[in-house]
Amino acid sequence: MSDTATREKWERVAEWGRQLRRPESSARRSLLLVLKSALAATLSWLVSYELMNATSPAFAPFSAVLMVQVTVYQSVVQSLRYVGAVAAGVAVQAVLGLSAGPDLVTFALVALVALVISRWRVLGAQGSQVATAAFFAFATYTGVSDNIDQVKELGQIVLLVLIGSAVGVGVNVLIAPPLRYRSAEWGIRALAQEIHDLLDAMAPELGEGTPDADTTQGWRNRADRTDTLISQSREGLRTARESLRLNPRPWARRRRRTITFEAYDRTMEALVRMISQVAAITRSLDQQHQDEEQDQDEEQDQDQEREREQEREEEREEESSPDRDYAPFLRAYATFLSSVVDFTEVLATLDEDHLRDQAGRLGEAADSLERCRGEVVRTTEERGLSLTDPTEPYGVLVVEATRLSEECRYTAQVLARSAENPPPSGSRTA
Repeated sequence: MSDTATREKWERVAEWGRQLRRPESSARRSLLLVLKSALAATLSWLVSYELMNATSPAFAPFSAVLMVQVTVYQSVVQSLRYVGAVAAGVAVQAVLGLSAGPDLVTFALVALVALVISRWRVLGAQGSQVATAAFFAFATYTGVSDNIDQVKELGQIVLLVLIGSAVGVGVNVLIAPPLRYRSAEWGIRALAQEIHDLLDAMAPELGEGTPDADTTQGWRNRADRTDTLISQSREGLRTARESLRLNPRPWARRRRRTITFEAYDRTMEALVRMISQVAAITRSLDQQHQDEEQDQDEEQDQDQEREREQEREEEREEESSPDRDYAPFLRAYATFLSSVVDFTEVLATLDEDHLRDQAGRLGEAADSLERCRGEVVRTTEERGLSLTDPTEPYGVLVVEATRLSEECRYTAQVLARSAENPPPSGSRTA
């Protein structure tokens, strides 16, 4: 192995070590989850195999690992659903097996009934365990001839699942119960950073004049590829809210009195709307080029009037050239987008511990943004640009600038109210 490869390997190891030292790093969470799962499985095996001498002891550790969920709340909820699903599957086998015997027809009936029950919404993601438990129960049932032993074996399966689930939930609750309240901030930061980066790329180009078709198409494609990011951000907020429920850590109780997830939820949805507005801006800019290309194609089909149409087009371009009409508007619009960049730059570093200071900076950025929007409107009026002509982008751009400005102002006000009036002690915000 070369010196360079060796150095890179140790650099990766060092980076992994640095991530482990950060409390909320993904590497540390993953390692902790593995260790807790291994402990839960080992304890469950100890009980089921060493103490109970169960016939199928693997049911307990398997159940325990499944119950070491991301949040304490999910561990409790999923364990109840899982135990219910397994009990239902075993019950189906017990009723049909003991009444009809261990033959192929009985198995077909067990499969049919179990699969129907598995679609019950109450069981949620654990619905598939109904059929799994029924099949394992059928296999166990066919290996025992005595009816009393059959009932004992089926009952033992449910008992092992209960033990494994209890151990899994207990380990998750008692040993470093997961606390993911920062996930809400991360989701907001990710959305704000996406808007920031896109507008930061657009503003200089617009300030220099009309961007070409390839550039606007690239902006449009980038703005349209945000669905996954939005879903991840919303999931992060849900996880953050959920991680405080039933969490016994004292820190979690303190966070329940300080975090206002309602404010974060409103902020995130405002950012989602802002992404839609930025996407509308990119579509409008790109549509301008597509309309021009379509016009050119139509002109080429009209052979007899091609030269005269070209002359008229040149006259129109000369009378209303981008340098005279479009460019000043774009420069004003570029300044406006730069002010949105400044606003989202603050949101991209959102931190509850510094929310009061950041809310003040957001308010100042919103004031600056509103002044820039007013300059866009003034430029539009001074140049006499049409806001109703569907072939021109000015109307859409001005409308979306207004909407962006309103969303930024709304977001600044929401976070300012949250910073000034945190939830009172004992209130339920999680």
